[in-house]
Amino acid sequence: MRLITRGDLDGLACSVIITEHEDVSEIVLLHPQDITDERIEVTGEDVIANLPFHPRCALWFDHHLQTSSNKRPEGEFNGRYGLAPSAAQLVWEHYGNEPRFEQLIEETNRLDSAQLTHADVLDPKDYILLGYTIDSRTGLGAFEYYFRQCVEWVRAMPIAEVLRQPMVIERVERIREEDDSFREALLAATALHGNVIFTDFRDSPYLPIGNRFLVYTLFPDGNVSLRVHWGPDRKFAVAAVAHSIFNRTCKINVGQLMARYGGGGHHGAGSTPLPTERADDLIGELLEELWEK
Repeated sequence: MRLITRGDLDGLACSVIITEHEDVSEIVLLHPQDITDERIEVTGEDVIANLPFHPRCALWFDHHLQTSSNKRPEGEFNGRYGLAPSAAQLVWEHYGNEPRFEQLIEETNRLDSAQLTHADVLDPKDYILLGYTIDSRTGLGAFEYYFRQCVEWVRAMPIAEVLRQPMVIERVERIREEDDSFREALLAATALHGNVIFTDFRDSPYLPIGNRFLVYTLFPDGNVSLRVHWGPDRKFAVAAVAHSIFNRTCKINVGQLMARYGGGGHHGAGSTPLPTERADDLIGELLEELWEK
């Protein structure tokens, strides 16, 4: 059986629990758009977690908004879908709420729903810190092998021991070493447009490694962020929108907004690809949509 999931802490927690209960031979990491655009062949031997539904999968777990660009289950399906702070919460409930994974699920819920403190951003610890090391938005590069190792470590060890693994230490040190450079790059590429914290990294020749939530500590007056960067091989741009995790006054449903542009997400965060030739016009539209929301 193959497990198809997303490479973040939510996907990791899903993988830890699913591999405890299912005979998983391979873990494949995808972006939601890969499912939406059918870039991978899905079979009846596949489990999908923390990603959009595919009608041929054997099991499906997700908590994101179902958009018009994604297939929807027709009637009954195996797995679980619903409103939850993380997909891992639904996986955990499906397999019996095992107590030994309770802290993992609680911290995954906090990170995936961005219920974080300033300390979680500026001096993260435990599962939150581990989550940053497997978040593609941190900028640490390819991490498929590392992700699979983390699944095995989290299944077998307490989090303090996981963080002592040399591969984890190396990634944590890289984040901390580039913190100042990331702050400088973020400030250079970001401006406050009314209530919108707009960051455009398309002209940045090199983006230092850094915490995606740091911007909310630097621009406390903004209540929503719009971050634009290049997708793989600069074939398209990506717009990522999210409510500020500290100034929680934004009312717009981000998932629904992103769905209108061909992307998706949930109430507080989402993303969408932008065709290169129309990217500037679409960014202008998004700024207008988010203005004073």
